[in-house]
Amino acid sequence: MSRKIPKPTDAELEILQILWAKGPSTVRTVNELLNKKREVGYTTTLKLMQIMADKGLAKRNTDSRTHIYEAGVEETDTQNRLLQKFVDNTFRGSAMKMVMQALGNHNASQEELEKIKALIEQIEDQNKEDQ
Repeated sequence: MSRKIPKPTDAELEILQILWAKGPSTVRTVNELLNKKREVGYTTTLKLMQIMADKGLAKRNTDSRTHIYEAGVEETDTQNRLLQKFVDNTFRGSAMKMVMQALGNHNASQEELEKIKALIEQIEDQNKEDQ
């Protein structure tokens, strides 16, 4: 029986972003990258990564003296879960409301608009196939 992976905290998500981008990394590497944005103590990073391993958000390889951590969850799965929760909680489940709000508050480039149009066409084509 698989256990449900909890939603990452903001600090855990920040570490996951590093692990997704860099791949398996030491605590020191993760801490150095975190410190480029804001000051974070090494022991704080270590404790967070240990908690993440306990939760299943990260995996810890203890084969060598220096422990190597890697993401224990897929980036797209995590993004999808967080986005769905955000849409449900903020826009009462309406993706349309979210998109309209985002487009209304963001000056989309022509390239972004073309990608949005292509995505809409792709979804429309898929809906036609499903019928």
